[in-house]
Amino acid sequence: MVFSSMTFLFLFLPIILILYYINKNIKYKNIVLLLFSLIFYSWGEPKYIILMILTTLIAYISALIIDKYGRKSVKSKLALLFSVITSIGLLFVFKYLDFSINILNAIFNINIKNFNLVLPIGISFYTFQILSYIIDLYRDKVKLQKNPFNLLLYVSFFPQLIAGPIVRYETIENQINSRKVTLDEFIIGFKRFILGLIKKVLIANNVAILCDYIYSNLNIGFGSSILWLAAIAYSIQIYYDFSGYSDMAIGLGRMFGFHFLENFNYPYISNSITDFWRRWHISLSSFFRDYVYIPLGGNRVKKIINIRNILIVWILTGLWHGANVNYILWGIYYAIFLLIEKFILGNKIKKIPNILRHIITIIIIIIGWVIFRLEDFSSLTQVLINMFTFVPSNWLELLRLNSKLVVTIPYLIIGIIFSIPIDKLFHNKVNNSKSCYLTIFEDLILGLLFAIVIIKLVSNQYNPFIYFRF
Repeated sequence: MVFSSMTFLFLFLPIILILYYINKNIKYKNIVLLLFSLIFYSWGEPKYIILMILTTLIAYISALIIDKYGRKSVKSKLALLFSVITSIGLLFVFKYLDFSINILNAIFNINIKNFNLVLPIGISFYTFQILSYIIDLYRDKVKLQKNPFNLLLYVSFFPQLIAGPIVRYETIENQINSRKVTLDEFIIGFKRFILGLIKKVLIANNVAILCDYIYSNLNIGFGSSILWLAAIAYSIQIYYDFSGYSDMAIGLGRMFGFHFLENFNYPYISNSITDFWRRWHISLSSFFRDYVYIPLGGNRVKKIINIRNILIVWILTGLWHGANVNYILWGIYYAIFLLIEKFILGNKIKKIPNILRHIITIIIIIIGWVIFRLEDFSSLTQVLINMFTFVPSNWLELLRLNSKLVVTIPYLIIGIIFSIPIDKLFHNKVNNSKSCYLTIFEDLILGLLFAIVIIKLVSNQYNPFIYFRF
């Protein structure tokens, strides 16, 4: 089940909201959320719900041992190690085992058969959430969750279960048993959910038609400008797809009284790659910073060790997104630019005019998304070569092959325009204004766009969220 489906919008969500609000008791509310979260997850993959529950149970028991024997005891360290190894081990088996087998086969010229295991949806996200709980408990940053069902609710809570954001336990530790939802808070959450739905259905899905067609027909031999158009389109698609999902998750959480941290902050206005990764998928980059980079020594070590730390973090960041060479290359690609900014440019980067820094940053980001998008290495290299060798483009031939592509261009332009904080500025103006007319106007626009979204969904225009694969 996905948020942008009629089943979720007109069956699942109304039922859970009604059952949630008919009783004010927080224990009752948590039971409703837990049951419906498990139903939500098992809707598509019922057998893998056991895997999630098992991993959570191991973390729960390990946490009890850590709390009982103290953080410095051998038993606590073994319990922490067991929970971490189990969580990461299961993630490795389902996500990276076949990839590792293929590498071994290639290196040693052997023929170990793949297991071809189906990747459980959301395993990368809920694994990291479990890790955040058990590690932070060991670090004495959070308190023990004595109720196993509350811990399972944290792990399985449906708004962020499938594609994030990665919600740390410390963020909602006090909200599990103590939260209130006013009508104003509910409305804010509902509007945020609608905004995310609009991003996904109206912009991401329509722009996807353009880039998917071009990347699915590379054998035609598209010219440079068409390939650049596809790269820009994918940059817009993945931003509105993922930030749209995050908006919906944050909005849904707020409708039930939970306040999640932001996951995106207009990343395409960045003036450096460092700035971009402070704005893009914030929950993931901060996770690797706090649980990998800093424990390795961060930047408080010798230069060569710091370089090693950055490379490790970004190779892991690439691998987190998928078991394929292109994701590793994508991670190394960003590591290189971050190292250049940190150790070569340093403060010199501030002397470069802002507009030039922004253009350079955007070009680097767009090329990065090409590496991210094309998993076939030969296709990737050919596309990158053609993008920079100015191969002539036959636009009329492209339109002849698929005339519907022209309809996607307005959505692409709108996506580019609203990737800068125009909507945020307008929303702030509405909030600061004493006029009710601006508020009514904003609500009417949101309602109209929501109606268009429903029409689109009724007509079966559907595209799965990109980050479901990770």
